[in-house]
Amino acid sequence: MLPTAHQRLKALRPGRAVLAKDDIAAVIAMAARAPSLHNTQPWKFRVHGDFIELLADWERQLRHLDPAGRELTISCGAALFGLRLGLRSRGYRPVVDLLPDLARPELLGRVRAHGRAAVTADEAELVAALPHRHTHRGPFTPGEVPARLLTALQLDAAAERSDLILVHDRPQVAGLARLTELAAAQQRADAGIAAELSRWVRPAGSTAKDGIPAAARTFQQAAAESGPSPDHLAPLAFAGESAPLRMPPRDFGQSGTEPADGAPPAATAVLTTPGDTAADWLRAGQALQRLLLRAATRWVFASLQSQPLESPALRGEVQDLLGLAGHPQMLLQFGRANTALATPRRPHSELRANEVQA
Repeated sequence: MLPTAHQRLKALRPGRAVLAKDDIAAVIAMAARAPSLHNTQPWKFRVHGDFIELLADWERQLRHLDPAGRELTISCGAALFGLRLGLRSRGYRPVVDLLPDLARPELLGRVRAHGRAAVTADEAELVAALPHRHTHRGPFTPGEVPARLLTALQLDAAAERSDLILVHDRPQVAGLARLTELAAAQQRADAGIAAELSRWVRPAGSTAKDGIPAAARTFQQAAAESGPSPDHLAPLAFAGESAPLRMPPRDFGQSGTEPADGAPPAATAVLTTPGDTAADWLRAGQALQRLLLRAATRWVFASLQSQPLESPALRGEVQDLLGLAGHPQMLLQFGRANTALATPRRPHSELRANEVQA
């Protein structure tokens, strides 16, 4: 009997495997669980036999808030780690190429299935944490975050060529909170950003599978429409026991604060990269998803704060405040939480890009 086309293909490419439809659907679903700014889910996937391409969906870019596409690329980097983990969950070894074709700027990464290997216990834990991993916007509950877990998160970041730097100094945490408030005030005053935000904020009862659901905003309390006053924002080097420990959450255009009855975060950190290129942003995104999943294996979650990093001037102030050698890509505060609200995700059919005909 003559070999089939599939058998000839495998013979030509030893160690490579054409992905089955069930594998593809499962892997893409795992990648699509990545965090993204305003839950825009700015990615698409294209499948070619044994590899999956990760494409930026530039129609979902927040052009006023993120004109350079830095945060979109970080979000796609998080999805890229999901592709890797998804392939491992199906027993494949992933091989990754970042930015494999500079003539195609929308092509951010390509992940190829190369050979088989048993899933490790560590990988199985990350896979199990994926469904309940979420960006935490509400109050934290009391409870410590073990130092060994924080060390593990730093090792996860390092494995992705990034750094997770813990911020222990209370005045520095207070300074980050003040910069966050300043960034929020500036964004509320920007008509372009406000209009862009309104596109992604979903009303109660919405069936949309993307954007910011009403449930994500229920913890916020009403505040003054004008936001913080300039006098309140001025003292960035704020010290003392009254210094804020929690960076204020994004108000999504509806001024508010977090409830006063929440426990303070157990740890504050900044994720940095040595460079500030698209490749660095993709690595930061992979590091972010990897360490968030690691934390979720112990039911520790992070509130993510990027508002001060969305302004070049304030991003520079964050860098100076913390004395960073690298470039800050995300601010995080970790703590325990007893609830894990599901964030809507787009269906598989919307995530697939048109296949290229050979």
